[in-house]
Amino acid sequence: MAEFRIEKDSLGEVKVPATALYGAQTQRAVLNFPVSGLRPYPAFVWSMVMIKRAAAEVHKELGLLDPKVADAIIQASEEVFSGQHADQFVVDPFQAGAGTSHNMNCNEVLANRANQILGVDISDPKKPVNPNDHVNMAQSTNDTIPTAIRLGVLWRLDELIATLRRCADAFAAKAQEWDGIVKSGRTHLQDAVPIRLGQEVGAWAKALYRGIEKIEAAAEGLRRMGIGGTANGTGLNAHPEYHSRMVAKMSALTGLKLYESDDLFESMQSMGDAVFFSGAVRAVAQDLIRIANDIRLLSSGPTTGLAEMTCPPVQPGSSIMPGKVNPVLAEMLNQSMFHVMGCDLTVMMAGQAGQLELNVMMPIIAHNLNEMMQVMIGSVNAFTDKLVVGLIANPERAEAWLARNPILVTALNPIIGYLKGAEVAKKSLAENKSIIEVVVELGYMTEADARAALDAGKMTEGGIQGVAAGG
Repeated sequence: MAEFRIEKDSLGEVKVPATALYGAQTQRAVLNFPVSGLRPYPAFVWSMVMIKRAAAEVHKELGLLDPKVADAIIQASEEVFSGQHADQFVVDPFQAGAGTSHNMNCNEVLANRANQILGVDISDPKKPVNPNDHVNMAQSTNDTIPTAIRLGVLWRLDELIATLRRCADAFAAKAQEWDGIVKSGRTHLQDAVPIRLGQEVGAWAKALYRGIEKIEAAAEGLRRMGIGGTANGTGLNAHPEYHSRMVAKMSALTGLKLYESDDLFESMQSMGDAVFFSGAVRAVAQDLIRIANDIRLLSSGPTTGLAEMTCPPVQPGSSIMPGKVNPVLAEMLNQSMFHVMGCDLTVMMAGQAGQLELNVMMPIIAHNLNEMMQVMIGSVNAFTDKLVVGLIANPERAEAWLARNPILVTALNPIIGYLKGAEVAKKSLAENKSIIEVVVELGYMTEADARAALDAGKMTEGGIQGVAAGG
């Protein structure tokens, strides 16, 4: 068998691997952009092929595409959805502006597979299904790529939300379990008034629930579909009903709630919806970093740190220090979220880099949005399963730190005043005496009154009593 076949495009002949379903334009992209060695994310392939599948059906219904050709394109698309032909989507994410190479990769694969379905050898120069004229009918890279970006994010949105909710629920469960543990609060990394461990951890859960709300709200803008704008928003070469029919068809095929764009020009020019969604993901990433760092602090030790909680031991922590165990899942989460935030910066910069009727930086926007979601889903799932659910509180250590905390004197402010309280705190710290000892010694209160006023548990009862799972 021949190793190559000859394909033609508008620039001339190209050698393509004989068994490849893609064609000339894809092969040119493979040769032109040997950048990262990466392939397009499955979500980006799925979303683009979904557009092609919906367009074939719409054009069949409008009488604009031969039913046999349309049915073959639809069958080829369904094969991709089932996991077949994944190795045929080969264009590096760092590619020509706008995403023409990715669009043509999808067009060529579906066209050649449709030809095979119709019983035609893909080396036949007179193949009946053409990637541009049939698979790409009434489409442009300029309206399909923005639509694919939106569909790809929405395809994994429920998975991302479920991942974050599971983490938040795990923290909420710990908050309920630990609500009776009173410990020293810390502000500025210094001793502060008491707090319950359940309140501290419950706040982590609430932050994630609020982050979910931000992501869900930001995703609403991505439901506006600009398909049908074709080259620059005018809808040139598209049927007058194509836009509305496509949105309805894609919604029916995907089960996603999708809306028609109220301005096809804006939908093509602006990447604002993608940037806004990216920013919402970044906001959750920074909260996850903060929470992971709090866990690292509270589990530090175990003998020379705070050690108010213990992380599950999942692997040895050192190649030289026997018995050392590190908070590796929290460290992994930090690195992952740093990467997510870097991706967001790229999305933001690419979003403002469009000119006039088109943003040509869309391929990297698509890749980075998919990368952000993939990394957040994978890292948060591991963090939840291997760290959060196995966290253990150390109440004895928490109570020991609290007993030595001179800032407990704050509760005496209404009785002895701020200045006397500061005097008591300084003397307590300097002489390593308890607040009760000092306040009695100075004659400011009786021991009984001081003990009643310094009930640490009662000091924590003014705030919200924990958080329920589910937000």
